[in-house]
Amino acid sequence: MSQPGPLELGRYYHIYSRGNNRENLFVEERNYRYFLELYAHYIEPIAETCAYCLLRNHFHLLVRIKDLDDLTDAEDLTGLGKPVTSGPPPGRAFSNLFNAYAKAINKACGRTGCLFQRPFGRIEVTSDAQFAWLVVYIHRNSQKHLFVDDFRDWPYSSYHALLSAQPTRLKREAVLGWFDGPAGAVALHRLGDEEGRIAPLIADDLG
Repeated sequence: MSQPGPLELGRYYHIYSRGNNRENLFVEERNYRYFLELYAHYIEPIAETCAYCLLRNHFHLLVRIKDLDDLTDAEDLTGLGKPVTSGPPPGRAFSNLFNAYAKAINKACGRTGCLFQRPFGRIEVTSDAQFAWLVVYIHRNSQKHLFVDDFRDWPYSSYHALLSAQPTRLKREAVLGWFDGPAGAVALHRLGDEEGRIAPLIADDLG
């Protein structure tokens, strides 16, 4: 990957990465849950999550980096107790997430070195027409890469949380608005045909 630009406040991004040398990021079922726990700790203070899919050797996220007003009362993740606005840039939170997860996996698996390919990918989403299709792309990625025959059977994506009535950390109402409601979300996910519509947002697909 070429060196990407910094994440900017108030903007939406497709964020993605894969295992270094294409090795698996998630070795056991519990690894997915642990990654999401770390994600909540490091990323939720600085970003809103619209969609995600965790696959064995890579992942995709659609996030909105919070703006200045959102961050005013948040604490710096370095633990210094300073406001985020006076602390490190938003991209540092993602680096902290990846470093914390890699340390845990290295210890559990007796490995050393980088776990994630660096730098992590990020592409800004600027077109309203692309938001819904990027969510579809992210949710259907498990089927695209043949992890399952039907993307709805993959448990480590935000698809079911999007359509559920249960509490969620997703920006569910905003995302459903891009589809004109749950029925529209289901219909567009069934249709597929998303890649040609969002080619600039997916670069070289991971796998």
